Amino acid sequence: MSTHGYSGEVAELLRRLGIEPGDRVRVRRNGRVLEGVVMPSYGSGEALVLKLDNGYNVGISVREGELEKVGRAGRGSPGSPVPLLERQEVGEGRVFVLGCGGTVASRVDYDTGAVRPYLTAQELALSSPEMLRYARVEAEQLLSILSEDMKPRFWEEIVREAARAIERGYDGIVITHGTDTMSYTAAALSFAFHRGLPVPIAMTGAQRSSDRPSSDASFNLVAATLVAARAPFAEVSVVMHGESGDSYALAHRGVRVRKMHSSRRDAFRSVNARPLAKVWPYEGKIELVERRFKGRGGELAVDNGFEERVALVKHFPGAAGEVIHALLDRGFRGIVVEGTGLGHVSTDAVGALERAREMGVPVVVATQTIYGRVNLNVYSTGRMMLRAGAIPAEDMLAEVAYAKLSWALARTRELGEIAKIMRANLAGEISPSHDIGLFG
Repeated sequence: MSTHGYSGEVAELLRRLGIEPGDRVRVRRNGRVLEGVVMPSYGSGEALVLKLDNGYNVGISVREGELEKVGRAGRGSPGSPVPLLERQEVGEGRVFVLGCGGTVASRVDYDTGAVRPYLTAQELALSSPEMLRYARVEAEQLLSILSEDMKPRFWEEIVREAARAIERGYDGIVITHGTDTMSYTAAALSFAFHRGLPVPIAMTGAQRSSDRPSSDASFNLVAATLVAARAPFAEVSVVMHGESGDSYALAHRGVRVRKMHSSRRDAFRSVNARPLAKVWPYEGKIELVERRFKGRGGELAVDNGFEERVALVKHFPGAAGEVIHALLDRGFRGIVVEGTGLGHVSTDAVGALERAREMGVPVVVATQTIYGRVNLNVYSTGRMMLRAGAIPAEDMLAEVAYAKLSWALARTRELGEIAKIMRANLAGEISPSHDIGLFG
């Protein structure tokens, strides 16, 4: 009998009692009685994972005499692998799912309570058979990391594998990714493919791991698959919940999106722009919100490569100038500064900008207000910054400016050329003006 991830005394107890995932069991502990369905273990296997009737999973320590089998949950039970529906309608398109880790590909380790990356891209595809309504889905795992471990060198791998899948003729690409740094990667991919992207790349993730009853993983996966298979726009987008329920998702342009809440399912918002579309994944409906976009078709063109020695720092009341000097001393080749208001740094930090220019290190200035744009022509400090070589980020989000500067530095080190690239609207990251309705 398979141990299904369990080890030690728990595995031996399950073997002795003939209990497997999908069996309904009763546990008596400390005067309490719990009933639920046995789940496979994805941790060390030293705690029994039980799905209770309320939908929540618990990890508990059990001994012989406390545990008894009371039945079988039946076909399709939560303790068994999710089977593909025998008569599942399969869409005509082909979508490639590229797994890059994150909470969407994680489960809770019930030995410790921590969330760890466990699911493969193939398991994710099988866990959401509704995806097949819109396309035949093939999947591959590229990375198995949490969001905070993303690096620019991984962006290059993602670009390379996405390009290979496009060349193999897929109608769209879904990239699963951790939500905390998803906007960085979305921006990086947008610049790498800005000259030619024939099909949509829909990035998605989850705020809650796939084994939680409130998980948003399946909903977001189905929505992203619908976008990849049928959306008319061929751009990099982030597809996530549009509100806290399970009614619709939003497809945000990859250079205009930020995670605005640490835990809500509808954490992502388009900033200084409208979303590309509203998406109803279970109705198969895509409603365009933004009418200006790059359409499907055309030739694939890839400009891969990113410079890792780029820093993103926030200006603050204090020793911000010393921080910039320290980055220069450590050999950083580009710096993005989130300035206050219209993009200002303190007057004593202007000297650090002058030193950066003398060293050939570009300093790009974004605003830490999130909405709005940088304008260094209003106050005297801003004009001093321009004379010191500061490059305004216009209305780009700071993380977008960071990804763009990393990408630009892999193309050239000449300050004048860097400034031209940063001021050019390559992937919809810069707008000449804003409608008043974009804020709020």
